[in-house]
Amino acid sequence: MNNLDKKHIPFVDLYSQYRGIKKEIDNEIFNVIEKSAFIRGEYVEKFEEEFSKKIGSKYCISCANGTDAIYIAMKALGVQPDDEIIVPAHSWISTSETVTQAGGKIVFCDTNNYDFTIDVNEIEKKITSKTVGIIPVHLYGQSAEIDKIIDIAKKNNLWVIEDCAQAHLAKNYGKNVGTFGDISTFSFYPGKNLGAMGDAGAILTNNEKLQEDCAKFARHGGLKKGDHEIEGVNSRMDGIQAAILSVKLKYLDKWTKKRQDVSTKYNESLKSIKQIDLPIVRKNAEHVWHLYVIKTEMRDELALFLRESGIQVGINYPVALPFLPAYKRLGHKPEDFPNAYSNQSKILSLPIFPELSDEDIHFVADQIKLFFNKND
Repeated sequence: MNNLDKKHIPFVDLYSQYRGIKKEIDNEIFNVIEKSAFIRGEYVEKFEEEFSKKIGSKYCISCANGTDAIYIAMKALGVQPDDEIIVPAHSWISTSETVTQAGGKIVFCDTNNYDFTIDVNEIEKKITSKTVGIIPVHLYGQSAEIDKIIDIAKKNNLWVIEDCAQAHLAKNYGKNVGTFGDISTFSFYPGKNLGAMGDAGAILTNNEKLQEDCAKFARHGGLKKGDHEIEGVNSRMDGIQAAILSVKLKYLDKWTKKRQDVSTKYNESLKSIKQIDLPIVRKNAEHVWHLYVIKTEMRDELALFLRESGIQVGINYPVALPFLPAYKRLGHKPEDFPNAYSNQSKILSLPIFPELSDEDIHFVADQIKLFFNKND
């Protein structure tokens, strides 16, 4: 097979998604431009209303991105210097860096070996008199054990921010994630299950005061232009992104079902390969498959082989948070977070997106089988 004939399977195919709804997207972008509704305005307000209704929350505060959403949520919750906040050791750095930015102290907690979400059995061991909150992450599209986390939080008088950046429409006991905690945060980064065509984020809450405080802080400290009650930040979703998201939101259920279908086909095609561990869906959880993550002792070799075969793969995340250079100051050791440390060298994310064809799913599976047959 020469380079021209070589198979190419992208990790995610955003252009295919766009092609399917091109007319609607283009029309909405044109409408925003025609009305010059670039910052806040009707399109942003429309999306806020639609998204809060879709998830099942009373209020939606849009913002510039998912990282800002977590930071703003903590500022609204009144994080003070020396406040300790528990976060999972396996996540994207937004979950932890915002704790420091808000003035708090990061307390890492190990994750489950089987589903990568925060280990509820370890949370209470991390709670001290300085602990004020927990930020569980619904990682890769699967709910953390949020019902148990809420029980722990109530017992210890702690707040909970649900990091739902990868979990749009994921469920726990039939209820959407993002509706359990005091506040939830979402990212609409382009590659997310519901993605903008640029950066965008949102905060959801049922608490009217938290809604007002989040909105105020995100808009230079005031709800009206020129009325600055506090010092805030500038974190706003622009009208074009809101309009795009409103179009895409109509298709989110359909796309989610297709992702679930892809994961089922992967499971069926890969189940005979003894050298890999397939992703596990917890009982009473509905996975929305932002990522399809396998584990293998030969991760790096397999990743190289697949890339050379024309298959784009990813590693989410190659270094667990406590072991990043950014947190060297905390002096953590592998034994502090054995599951997160072990998983970081084994995880491999395979291509997954709603438009992924059966042919490509089977090609990926066949190449994985070929690799292990060669290395058996």
